[in-house]
Amino acid sequence: MDEPKMKELEELEDAMKARETGHYVLRLYVAGLNRLSLRAIENLKKICEENLQGRYELEVIDIYQQPVLAQGDQIIAAPTLIKQLPPPLRRFIGDLSQTEKILVGLDLRPK
Repeated sequence: MDEPKMKELEELEDAMKARETGHYVLRLYVAGLNRLSLRAIENLKKICEENLQGRYELEVIDIYQQPVLAQGDQIIAAPTLIKQLPPPLRRFIGDLSQTEKILVGLDLRPK
């Protein structure tokens, strides 16, 4: 099997495991450590600790320090949260202060 197909298969297996275990993989893109970025980090950590205790990985990425990652994920605004796992992939833009909308978007609350 060629390398791209192997990678695709591994990603599919990871997605299936995440769905079964309820494990979340989140990436939060921020633009430096300004007031808006800090508020988004704080809001997201609170959401995760209250609703995903021990079931999440959170990576905070400063687009000024790692612009290639932002480009790869097509980030056009910051802060932007990307829920990579479990599927489907979702994006949230802003300071993440609208907790109920974030919980619905993360499939942690019914719509």
